Amino acid sequence: MTPTALDIPSLRDKVSPEEWAVRVDLAACYRLLVRYGWEDLVFTHITMRVPGAEDQFLINPYGVFFDEITASSLVKIDLKGNTLDDSPFPVNPAGFVIHSAIHAARHDARCVLHTHTVNGIAVSTQRAGLLPISQHSLSVLPSLGYHDFEGVATRDDEKPRLVADLGDNTHLILRNHGLLTVGETVADAFVAMYFLESSCAIQVRAQAGGGELIPVPKDVLDTAYAQAPGSVRPSGRGETIWPGLLRRLDRIDPSYKS
Repeated sequence: MTPTALDIPSLRDKVSPEEWAVRVDLAACYRLLVRYGWEDLVFTHITMRVPGAEDQFLINPYGVFFDEITASSLVKIDLKGNTLDDSPFPVNPAGFVIHSAIHAARHDARCVLHTHTVNGIAVSTQRAGLLPISQHSLSVLPSLGYHDFEGVATRDDEKPRLVADLGDNTHLILRNHGLLTVGETVADAFVAMYFLESSCAIQVRAQAGGGELIPVPKDVLDTAYAQAPGSVRPSGRGETIWPGLLRRLDRIDPSYKS
C-alpha cells in the first residue's frame, strides 16, 4: 500500500462482489478528480447507489482528501442520512442533501458527481451560462439544466427545486456554485463531467482572449444533435474510456482498490 492510502481494514470480503466493484470504481473516480485538478480540498462529493439497494448509496468520508480515499473507506448511508456501517468518518451534510435528492428522484442516476472547479464556477456566474462555442459543448448543451443558488445546500426544502431543475438531464450547472453530472455508472458520470468541465474551461479561456467569439451556427447545432440522438441522455460513453483511466491509476497508485 502506498502512503496515499489510509490504513483502513478492507471490506472486500464483507460486502457483495457487486458492491465491491462499484466501491473500487467510485474510489478510482475520487482519485481521478485529483489527477484532473477538479478537487476542492475535502469539499464536493461523488456518490454511487449500492447495487440492489435503491435507498442506499456510497459517499466520501468527510475530512479525507480525495487522493486518500479507498474502496473500503467509502461510507454507506441511506436516503435519510443514516450511516449503515461502522465508519469512523462523518458525512458532509451538504453532500447528503444534494445527492440524496437526486438519487431518490432519478432511478437512472446511479452515480452523481459534483465539483467546485474554478472554470465551472466561473461559467456558473455568467448569466448566459454555457455558450455553444466549441465541439465539446455540443455533447453537453442538449442535456444541460441550471439551478439557482440558494446558499449552502443544507436545507431539505431545496430538494424539489434541485430535482426539477435537473429534470431528465445529464448535466447541471449550479449557479454561483459549481457543476454536477449524473450517470448510470461511475464511468458515465465522469465522462459527462469531463466534457462539461472542458466546455467551461474552453469558454473561460476564449473569453479571456478578448476577441469576438464565434458561436456554432444553429443549423450546425441542430445537425449535430440529430446525428447523435444519444447526446440528449448520453450513457455508455465511459465503457471505452474507463478501463484506460483505471490502467493509468494502477501505474501511478493502485491503493484506491484497498
